[in-house]
Amino acid sequence: MARIKGGLGAKKRHNRVLKLAKGYRGARSKQYRVAKQSVMRALATSYAGRKERKRQFRQLWIARINAAARLNGLSYSKFMYGIKLAEVQLNRKVLADMAVNDPAGFATLAEVAKSKIA
Repeated sequence: MARIKGGLGAKKRHNRVLKLAKGYRGARSKQYRVAKQSVMRALATSYAGRKERKRQFRQLWIARINAAARLNGLSYSKFMYGIKLAEVQLNRKVLADMAVNDPAGFATLAEVAKSKIA
């Protein structure tokens, strides 16, 4: 049986990595060995970044809800506790949007939360 050389597969693999490294500076976009390391690091970082973005948005929503709740005489934790007791099914994303775009609606929610706590 004849030996099969891996030239075609290697070339394909190299080109795939170099395509991902397009736009990188210097050897990172030209040389396979350096490009492979950079691409591996970039893919790992992008995966972590997608998880981090979710944390950052939650943090932003909580900050906005807290600011609006304090304008209505409640802390964030008391507001969320009152909302939970009132069985209002709104997530933090919607509450934060209300806090910014609909202060009157948020104020009514804050009153509902206050009434449930007291």
